Amino acid sequence: MRESTREGRQPAPKTVFGGTMRQGLHGSALRRLPDGSAPGVADARLLPNDDFAAAWSAIVLPDGMKQRLLRTAVAEAHLRAAVPFDALPLHGVILLTGKPGVGKTTVARGLADRVARTVPNATEWLFVEVDPHSLASSSLGRSQRAVEQLFGTLLDEHAAAGPMVVLLDEVETLFTDRAALSMDANPVDVHRAVDAALVGLDRLARRHPQMLIVATTNFSDALDPALASRADWIVEVPPPDPAARRLILEHTIAAVAAAFPGAGSLLEPALLDAAAEAADGLDGRRLRKAVATACAYRQEAQGDPDRVTGGDLLAVLREKGGQR
Repeated sequence: MRESTREGRQPAPKTVFGGTMRQGLHGSALRRLPDGSAPGVADARLLPNDDFAAAWSAIVLPDGMKQRLLRTAVAEAHLRAAVPFDALPLHGVILLTGKPGVGKTTVARGLADRVARTVPNATEWLFVEVDPHSLASSSLGRSQRAVEQLFGTLLDEHAAAGPMVVLLDEVETLFTDRAALSMDANPVDVHRAVDAALVGLDRLARRHPQMLIVATTNFSDALDPALASRADWIVEVPPPDPAARRLILEHTIAAVAAAFPGAGSLLEPALLDAAAEAADGLDGRRLRKAVATACAYRQEAQGDPDRVTGGDLLAVLREKGGQR
């Protein structure tokens, strides 16, 4: 399930830690991007980005899911730019749910790259990944102020200068279900922080139709229902089925074999079929790590990936499957 990138020259990846400048909408001004030291910002870079493109190609999802995700994001970009918010209250939020290890964060980053390559604009897209954990504080009022600064100042100012994609990873940390909170651990401040995040989200949706927010969560039950109601599309990313497991193993083994040709013996079709069956219940992350574990399975192989065997891989997959 590989997808090709759009033809033409692709700009080199541009990571913006340390304050790389971004071209303004009309090419007449430059603005400073948020760097890694900005409160709540885990990563910021310009799009398109080749690393994100490679991640999108590598991730394996059920047939048609990646294509539909992209179509949805593109349709939202067109609709939000042309239709008033009050008539069509799209917040530009896509919520990805699912168990850990199924690839939600990778999908979000890849989708950001694909949107930037698909939706034409006068300036490059900006990608910002939010670290919600850095916004929390045990001091009364500080969490609320940090959230207000993130949504009301940093994201608002940069969205005003051009299109952007925001990744809210582990979004349940920021939009905690207020009804489920106890009266311990400073709940008033948590309530206020969630309120501030919701207000900020609404404000961004109205002001900036060129902003796409992709949120991920491992614990959808812990999310405040107010966020779920604002999500334009909620997508559950499932664990890989047998066909997907086979593709994931094949992709990982091929990458290892490119550096260690002896590992190419693991690409034998019948072995891949057996390995995919043995890996029942494993997520994509554990599948890829299993290939590395197989390289160290037998003592006599001395950790040499060139000496890994199909028996090593099957033994590891059966062990990991039994641990789930």
